[in-house]
Amino acid sequence: MVGAVNQPTTAGLQDRHALVTGGGSGIGAAIALALVAAGARVTVLGRRLEVVQALASNQPERLHAVGADVADAGQVTTAFASARERFGPLAILVNNAGQAASAPFLKTDAELWRQMIDVNLGGTMLCTQAALPDMLAAGWGRVVNVASTAGLTGYTYVSAYCAAKHGVIGLTRALALELARKGITVNAVCPGYTETEILRESIANVMAKTGRSAEEARAGFAAGNPQGRIVQPEEVADAVRWLCGNAAAAVNGQSIPVCGGEVLK
Repeated sequence: MVGAVNQPTTAGLQDRHALVTGGGSGIGAAIALALVAAGARVTVLGRRLEVVQALASNQPERLHAVGADVADAGQVTTAFASARERFGPLAILVNNAGQAASAPFLKTDAELWRQMIDVNLGGTMLCTQAALPDMLAAGWGRVVNVASTAGLTGYTYVSAYCAAKHGVIGLTRALALELARKGITVNAVCPGYTETEILRESIANVMAKTGRSAEEARAGFAAGNPQGRIVQPEEVADAVRWLCGNAAAAVNGQSIPVCGGEVLK
C-alpha cells in the first residue's frame, strides 16, 4: 500500500493513447502537452484542423491531429477512427471542447441555447460513447471532463452555458457509478476564469458593453478568484494529468474546482 501511495503522478500513462478534444490551444493544448510529457501518445481534436496540426507538428511521433466538430456524430466517428489508426485503442479521453456565449436569459434564443447544450454537453456525450468501447475491452480507462465553475454554481447572463456545464457534472457522476466496477474512472475538473481565448472574448465583450479598458475588465474577472488572479492553463492540465494516472485510481465521480477557492465544495 505504501508503494501505491508514493507512486509518481505520471504512473500508468506511459504509451497510453489519450484523446483531447478542443486540443489546439489554451487548456486543451496544455493538457495534450502535459500528457505527452508523462509518456502518453495523444490525439488532439479540434474544429480547426490547421490549429491542431500546428500543435502536433512539434512532436509528430507522440501527437496526432484530427479535425471534427464534437457536436456532429458523423465527424466524431471519423475522427476517432483516425485516432485509432494512428495510435491504437483509446485509454484516456479528455472532453475539453466547449463554447461560452453570454446573453440575458430573456434574450437567450433557441439557437444559442441549442449551441451551448450541443457543444458543451452533447459533444461530451458523443465523444465518451465513441471512446468507451476501447476502455471496456481493456478493463482500464480514464474519462476527464473539463467542465467549469459554471457547472458548480450560477453566474449571471450565461444561463445556457451554466445549464450545459451542470449537465456535464451530472453526466460525470452518473457514468462514474455506471462504470465503477469496469476499471474506468470518470471525473471532472472545473476551472475558474482561465487564460484562454474564451476569457479574451469575454474581456472584449465587457469592453464593448461597458467602455472599460482591457485592464479593468481583466481585473474584474480576476477579482472573482480569492487569490486575485487568472488561472493558467497549465494548472488545469496538471489536475487532469493527475486524474489520468494510477495515483488517482480511487478518485471517481468527482468535480474538482481549479479556481483559487472561488467555489468551495
